[in-house]
Amino acid sequence: MVREIIHDTWFLSQKSERATKADSQIAQDLLDTLKAHEEGCVGMAANMIGERKRIIVVNMGFMNTVMYNPVIVKRTGRYETEEGCLSLIGGRKCTRYEEIEVEYEDMNFRKQRGKFQGWTAQIIQHECDHLEGILI
Repeated sequence: MVREIIHDTWFLSQKSERATKADSQIAQDLLDTLKAHEEGCVGMAANMIGERKRIIVVNMGFMNTVMYNPVIVKRTGRYETEEGCLSLIGGRKCTRYEEIEVEYEDMNFRKQRGKFQGWTAQIIQHECDHLEGILI
């Protein structure tokens, strides 16, 4: 189901809670909502649709991927950039890393570890900031 985008900075600034299998509908709603906004959005976190759960969806170029409980465990290649967000007006400066490693659970809640770089890495970092209540 396509959900309304949350713009309340108080809500968005709260940390998200660990996701469980009971939260699978939230992941599906995130996928549906990202698809509905694909012209101007490449990733979403659950708090953007009103759910404080550690779930993100990321456009990988050829498909949208769900990550439950993602944690960035390695970062290399620091750079400065500016990003916008569907939930917030305008752009904000931030620090990102060219390459990251992420531990997460896939759609079947199997543990995964992936290496990402470039644009995909930047999207994941932005969405993981949302999970921590960081407004970017």
